Amino acid sequence: MQGFSPYLLILLAAACLLPGTGCSWRRKAAPQPAADTRPEPRLKKSPYTVNGKRYKPMGMAEALQYREVGEASIYEGGNSIGAMGERLPYGGMYAAHRTLPLPCSVRITSISSGRSCIVRVNDRGPFHRRRIIDVSPSVARKLGFLNSGVHQVEVEVLTVGDGPNKRQRAE
Repeated sequence: MQGFSPYLLILLAAACLLPGTGCSWRRKAAPQPAADTRPEPRLKKSPYTVNGKRYKPMGMAEALQYREVGEASIYEGGNSIGAMGERLPYGGMYAAHRTLPLPCSVRITSISSGRSCIVRVNDRGPFHRRRIIDVSPSVARKLGFLNSGVHQVEVEVLTVGDGPNKRQRAE
């Protein structure tokens, strides 16, 4: 390499290490996902008190990570109004949870049968310390525990909120 200064060779090697210089052996960084600039969905997440016990609903990020195994029970909300101000019709597929933000959708899976269904959580409850979720009779029928009253299930949040600003669980 006559005629080339050792300093020039070092300078050329360093230039190949700089990003954007076009060196083909350099690994390109993976593109970053665009930040979600949508406003946060409107949620019912204010603290509340039942029977002297105070409950503080989860925030959106915490709720999107929520997964729990526990006891489900059946409740009759038919033709009443839930915590979201929505009518809970007879035959509807809905559920109640103490601390998830309202509304959200969850997948409820029966531990014993493996059957599952997707349900809208739009009410508060159950207020029994061993239970994690109350489900409508239609959900209990679909999961196969309508006649037993309580059942072991897994509950996993899929989405939080409604409309164009609703957020989905990251897979």
